Amino acid sequence: MSVKQNRILIFGAGVIGSIYAMKFIEAGLDVTMFARSNRFKTLKENGLQYNEKGAVKSIKVNVIDTIENDDVYDYIFVTVRYDRSESALLALKDNQSKNIVTMISNSIGFSSWLDIVGDRLLPAFPGVGGQIKEGILYARFPPKILVSTVFGEISGLVTERVEHLAKIFKTAKLPYAINKDMRAYLITHAVSDIAMISVLHFENQIIDEKTARTRKTAHQITFTLKAYLRAIQKAGVAIDPSAFKMVLKCPDLILDLFFMIWLRTKMVKDMMLPGYASNANNEIVQLKNGLLKFLSRYDITP
Repeated sequence: MSVKQNRILIFGAGVIGSIYAMKFIEAGLDVTMFARSNRFKTLKENGLQYNEKGAVKSIKVNVIDTIENDDVYDYIFVTVRYDRSESALLALKDNQSKNIVTMISNSIGFSSWLDIVGDRLLPAFPGVGGQIKEGILYARFPPKILVSTVFGEISGLVTERVEHLAKIFKTAKLPYAINKDMRAYLITHAVSDIAMISVLHFENQIIDEKTARTRKTAHQITFTLKAYLRAIQKAGVAIDPSAFKMVLKCPDLILDLFFMIWLRTKMVKDMMLPGYASNANNEIVQLKNGLLKFLSRYDITP
């Protein structure tokens, strides 16, 4: 079967799911999106609307709000937040599709996911970002030298389905990388997000923009990130991507200056918006609890 004959389901119509759906549809792939409530209605009535260089465009998309067990797809991409991952996979538990790609930014292990969908699971890390404002997608594609979509088998083997998935990304002209230790890759990224967002959302409260730009806040991120990276190393998790290894070797002063610059970016301003902050905080709280539980197995306290 050619790549373009594959049936693809995007389970989740938020930013990540919408971006991949847009790129796959533009590449001529057979794509269906699963959405609910207002997002389902918007996609049904207006198509997938997106901003391109200041102009709002729309692309037709097949959208559903229920999925039958015998509605089989070659690949199902689960594009929800970590705190919604289990409920999404439970909704797909009895579906007969053989490949479920968890396109979820962060994770602390796969045991609960494997319990639900078994060896159909193919973990991945999204290489895109952005926002949806008033139903319109504002996609952000970081330079591929910095971020790409990463996926791989839990076993580390490069299987036929991984190679075929790579062809799909190639067809869609999306940068990708096959990783042989997805567990380490996702845990490392989870640690970085926990360190950064938990400092910005201290004790469930968003710190103000003035405080966020201080050296003190930057140093808190430096200290927290290094502590968590050392902790996962002690627990036997390889730091991946390797660029994070440089964090442990880098002097605090340089990292503080880096984070002071980062804390002035539009990305951080968006992270401090009430809507974004509320959603992100729920995810980070669950991630942090999962990380602490994982480290406690080894009697490690970051």
